[in-house]
Amino acid sequence: MAEVRKFTKRLSKPGTAAELRQSVSEAVRGSVVLEKTKIVEPLDYENVIAQRKTQIYSDPLRDLLMFPMEDISISVINRQRRTVQSTVPEDAEERAQSLFVKECIKTYSTDWHVVNYKYEDFSGDFRMLPCKSLRPEKIPNHVFEIDEDCEKDEDSSSLCSQKGGVIRQGWLHKANVNSTITVTMKVFKRRYFYLTQLPDGSYILNSYKDEKNSKESKGCIYLDACIDVVQCPKMRRHAFELKMLDKYSHYLAAETEQEMEEWLITLKKIIQINTDSLVQEKKETVETAQDDETSSQGKAENIMASLERSMHPELMKYGRETEQLNKLSRGDGRQNLFSFDSEVQRLDFSGIEPDIKPFEEKCNKRFQVNCHDLTFNVLGQVGDNAKGPPTNVEPFFISLALFDIKNNCKISADFHIDLNPPSVREMLWGASTQPASDGNAKGSSPESVIHGIAESHLRYIKQGIFSVTNPHPEIFLVARIEKVLQGNITHCAEPYIKNSDPTKTAQKVYRTAKQVCSRLGQYRMPFAWAARPIFKDTQGSLDLDGRFSPFYKQDSSKLSNEDILKLLSEYKKPEKTKLQIIPGQLNITVECVPVDLSNCITSSYVPLKPFEKNCQNITVEVEEFVPEMTKYCYPFTIYRNHLYVYPLQLKYDSQKTFAKARNIAVCMEFRDSDESDGGPLKCIYGKPAGSVFTTNAYAVVSHHNQNPEFYDEVKIELPIHLHQKHHVLFTFYHVSCEISTKGTTKKQDTVETPVGFAWFPLLKDGRIITFEQQLPVSANLPPGYLNLNDGESRRSNVDIKWVDGAKPLLKIKSHLESTIYTQDLHVHKFFHHCQLVQSGWKEVPGELIKYLKCLHAMEIQVMIQFLPVILMQLFRVLTNMTPEDDVPINCTMVLLHIVSKCHEEGLDSYLRSFIKYSFRPEKPSAPQAQLIHETLATTMIAILKQSADFLAINKLLKYSWFFFEIIVKSMATYLLEENKIKLPRGQRFPEAYHHVLHSLLLAIIPHVTIRYAEIPDESRNVNYSLASFLKRCFTLMDRGFVFNLINDYISGFSPKDPKVLAEYKFEFLQTICNHEHYIPLNLPMAFAKPKLQRVQDSNLEYSLSDEYCKHHFLVGLLLRETSIALQDNYEIRYTAISVIKNLLIKHAFDTRYQHKNQQAKIAQLYLPFVGLLLENIQRLAGRDTLYSCAAMPNSASRDEFACGFTSPTNRGSLSADKDTAYVSFQNGHGIKREDSRGSLVPEGMTGFPDQGSTGENTRQSSTRSSISQYNRLDQYEIRSLLMCYLYIVKMISEDTLLTYWNKVSPQELINILILLEVCLFHFRYTGKRNIARVHDAWLSRHFGVDRKSQTMPALRNRSGVMQARLQHLSSLESSFTLNHSSATTEADIFHQALLEGNTATEVSLTVLDTISFFTQCFKILHFLKQFEGLWRQPCVKQVYWHHFSDSVCLHRVSVSYLGNSHNMRSLSLLYLLW
Repeated sequence: MAEVRKFTKRLSKPGTAAELRQSVSEAVRGSVVLEKTKIVEPLDYENVIAQRKTQIYSDPLRDLLMFPMEDISISVINRQRRTVQSTVPEDAEERAQSLFVKECIKTYSTDWHVVNYKYEDFSGDFRMLPCKSLRPEKIPNHVFEIDEDCEKDEDSSSLCSQKGGVIRQGWLHKANVNSTITVTMKVFKRRYFYLTQLPDGSYILNSYKDEKNSKESKGCIYLDACIDVVQCPKMRRHAFELKMLDKYSHYLAAETEQEMEEWLITLKKIIQINTDSLVQEKKETVETAQDDETSSQGKAENIMASLERSMHPELMKYGRETEQLNKLSRGDGRQNLFSFDSEVQRLDFSGIEPDIKPFEEKCNKRFQVNCHDLTFNVLGQVGDNAKGPPTNVEPFFISLALFDIKNNCKISADFHIDLNPPSVREMLWGASTQPASDGNAKGSSPESVIHGIAESHLRYIKQGIFSVTNPHPEIFLVARIEKVLQGNITHCAEPYIKNSDPTKTAQKVYRTAKQVCSRLGQYRMPFAWAARPIFKDTQGSLDLDGRFSPFYKQDSSKLSNEDILKLLSEYKKPEKTKLQIIPGQLNITVECVPVDLSNCITSSYVPLKPFEKNCQNITVEVEEFVPEMTKYCYPFTIYRNHLYVYPLQLKYDSQKTFAKARNIAVCMEFRDSDESDGGPLKCIYGKPAGSVFTTNAYAVVSHHNQNPEFYDEVKIELPIHLHQKHHVLFTFYHVSCEISTKGTTKKQDTVETPVGFAWFPLLKDGRIITFEQQLPVSANLPPGYLNLNDGESRRSNVDIKWVDGAKPLLKIKSHLESTIYTQDLHVHKFFHHCQLVQSGWKEVPGELIKYLKCLHAMEIQVMIQFLPVILMQLFRVLTNMTPEDDVPINCTMVLLHIVSKCHEEGLDSYLRSFIKYSFRPEKPSAPQAQLIHETLATTMIAILKQSADFLAINKLLKYSWFFFEIIVKSMATYLLEENKIKLPRGQRFPEAYHHVLHSLLLAIIPHVTIRYAEIPDESRNVNYSLASFLKRCFTLMDRGFVFNLINDYISGFSPKDPKVLAEYKFEFLQTICNHEHYIPLNLPMAFAKPKLQRVQDSNLEYSLSDEYCKHHFLVGLLLRETSIALQDNYEIRYTAISVIKNLLIKHAFDTRYQHKNQQAKIAQLYLPFVGLLLENIQRLAGRDTLYSCAAMPNSASRDEFACGFTSPTNRGSLSADKDTAYVSFQNGHGIKREDSRGSLVPEGMTGFPDQGSTGENTRQSSTRSSISQYNRLDQYEIRSLLMCYLYIVKMISEDTLLTYWNKVSPQELINILILLEVCLFHFRYTGKRNIARVHDAWLSRHFGVDRKSQTMPALRNRSGVMQARLQHLSSLESSFTLNHSSATTEADIFHQALLEGNTATEVSLTVLDTISFFTQCFKILHFLKQFEGLWRQPCVKQVYWHHFSDSVCLHRVSVSYLGNSHNMRSLSLLYLLW
């Protein structure tokens, strides 16, 4: 015997040195692959298109080669308004003088300008395709033999105990396996076990609660999946472990040691019987294969001779016709294989809408308030209403408002209602007159119209719509009741509280009220208040059953809003509330706003859609005071210009100027002049029954109170242009409430006496003042009073008299609700300076930069509310303003600040809406000024290259998408509006701009490839943003130039980069390859070659050559990077494979390319992908299935082929040969080669890709190991790669496929056929039972669900024992589309089985199509002549016959009856022809 070589001494078994050498060579080869690939320069796309114009236009599939015409356009979209007409006044822009106001008005009046990309729907992932659904409407239901066998097995299993097959029985303790319990803490339960042999010879171990096995089994263990039984005394006394195929164990324990020994002996015998049975089947299979080999050799020789002497061409004709009929039959009802893919099935992709929407008014929680009736217990007949029902005997007035106790504020404007009947209203104005503009009777002049609505229709509105941004249960609707001024509140309320004689009391109150109304009808006094909650919860559920509280008498010392809030806070504590109740009833209902609500108007009285003409039953929207919080802000879209003024308190107790100043009434006017001839403006919103707009408004009067408090709210419609003279004037009157005893009223001129004046200008430093103020009061009102204050009056001779020494006696507050005025100082100064520059003012150097820097301090709420206005002005400054070098950079820095703030507040959607709809690049006013895209790109380079401000650099990288989108829209607008779109692409933009873009790319690269660890979010964002930008550049500019930019960027990456950079690279490529015209960009056409080479290659590019990568740049680049990634760890492989797969899914469902010739051309483009699979075939199929003549022994069988596949439960594992070996590599890691159930993984690593830093995920020193992790691919990776392979094989034309087969080597041709068999194995149908068990196993691992059903194999007949054991090695978890929860139903399992069955059927038919075409093209005579030397090798003949016979039989059980029928027809024809 020859001496054993030293190299093999360390091996556990001699004779495996060759295999060890092969493993080492694979690792070394992997390290070579990771070397940086040679850079291939892309073609000059525009030049090629021009040179091959004739070829392209004459190509029948020219749609695959050309970009469509009119691919880009600009459209003007009308603003979608809620209102019937625009909210902006007709002459607003002409009347406006402030630049800020003008820009606001222009913004609200301008329609949306959108750049349309005709095929934009095709520019995303396959999920975004515009097709209705990627899934078939009706999935065929195929019948499989394996499911029928399962049903038979269930019957036999249920009868096993009755047939007397019990081998052993007894009590055992079984561990309750749960993923949440550790191994040493397993809970054992006592069960009675029956060990039974089934009719097919297999063994099953059933457990029951007691000896009566007629009850339901508590669990069963099929022992043909058991590989060993061992003792485990550490677990429990007399315990033993049943080890299963899927590395899962059952733990049992006997009650005595003797019983344990007996069970162990019995179980070991059964395991030995199963092993011997499998070995015998294996031998029979090998002998059968050898017999087939011998017979086939002779048969081939005989057929060869007979065909040469054949005199029956009819037989050959019959064969061709039959094969054609079979092919047509297989084509009926075929499905798109990708339709059943887990990624496609997992989500519903129909009805996807774009996320970017135009700016719109924020829709808050809205509810409608309907006011019906108000009655007190003093009722009677009033005026001519003798026959009608009794009513209140005096007029009452209601105001409603929302109060927020939680935030201690009022959150809505007042809603005034007049529910008085006409007879009571006549007490105010007389029987023959109607209210006019200032309370005066009007004549027969035509009625005024406001926004197309007659004024009379707006006087008595009883329905209001309130809106709440932040609903919660502590929001109350408060009703304040007022009456005509009469006297003390207590005195006036007494008849309503103490009403012993209702009739007499009513008459008395009526007589008094009639006198008071005729004399003091315009003055109001507080009377009562009530409140009710609105919401049940914070979700905005309305409290529809809520009722108002009783009427509480108003306390003259507690009138303010703050007092009301304090009273409301005690509302839920009635024991602490000691308020006097006035009997009465307020009938006001709260309900949800109807969907079809019509005849509604805004708070500015602009009608909303739909609105009927001459409608009198109108509903008004009550203005909400939105909390000043950023999350509640939104960009303004409508014109609104309201000022709310609140007089709060007047301190007159120490004044000596006036003798009588007790019943003080405050009259407010809005004026635009302080001259003596100036008058009030008619812009104050009136109350019910009066004019809609009036010149003055009165606050409530407190009887005999020298320090009155007020709660009144005065709403003013501000003019479009405000100047320094606009102000609010307060006039104070002492009102005489005395009534003559003779029953006649005093003269009108003695009713009110002026007792002071106060005013406050609206503007201060050009801005509206809204903070709380303390104002002095003057006794007179001289002309020019706005220019006076206490100090000036002492120095001048102006005749003005201050009350109480000019002390601040009046406290007021105002609130601005305007979309054209800002209160932010920095925004105001910036726009004011810009207006000065535009008007020709000589600018001071550095002044603009100062105001730009101040914008960093503007309030975030103002920034959001006026976002379009501010951004557009900044872009004007960027290109139009002074030629100072620092202006563009500082302007860009402000833009960056705004963008970052929007992102920080989660409001970046407003930025996207601005770009798509509001942003419209304007031509620079200066002749030599650069356009926005030129200036912005240059400025970005300057910011990225400066090393001082890293914070600004990081922000620019993180939010680069905004600037790239602005550049893209500017470029597109420039091309379309300047008509540059018709020029050749090379002439559309100047060469200088190309240089700028290239410089910008070079400036970005180091921040991605070097600083990725320092700024992970920023680098990832700019990587994606840059890809999106370059993708859009394909539509706008020279495509060859964009190719070069992409090539330069990818060149910045290296195969030795860390994992995160590899992910960046594939995210970049995926975004680029999602371009809507990705196919034309790759030019799927033949490129001419020299004559000799052209004859040889037939113009078919089938490998990743430099020429292929140059001609088809994007797909070549993607395939090259994928080829490198396949040698990397799991995450990188997963990313690369997903990109390829998703891209092919997109091609398969692209509605533009559904013709079979188009799909064939697309599939041909990916032909080098097949070569990539052939290079990795060992990782797809395993060594035992390669049928290599040098390495494969004659005894190799299908068993070894099947057992060679990886277990998906251990994605990093690789099943190896039965021999055990150990190899040590340079990096110190060992790779242990174990038996057929082992794995090939680095020693000390788990191989699970899901476990963070362990296994393949670990990288040495953040870089890839020099040794390629050339491990077996996991189930998901294999299935994904094979699905792509099947798509190519199915869609590619037969001529191309035949040419490809003729070009590859014989060994590659055999490997191509092996790939088909691998497809059959990995997509085989395993039965409903196995699908349910695998899902239960998944649940057990992740949710701790009982796995007793997992041990049930899919097949119980002996012909399927091998597959039953292999089921644990081929989990379908990666293809599951079930909703993984503990509540999976039978319908879910059925649906998953339906998908798996259709996948298996479609795969088998695709494989059958390919094999049939192969046999048709390579007849045995031609095959033997061409490959005579190869055919003489036994292994090759074995492969050939296996592929045309045994492969069909091997997968017969896993193929549907439909697939089997096609298989047998083709197989019969094959034998007939052979």
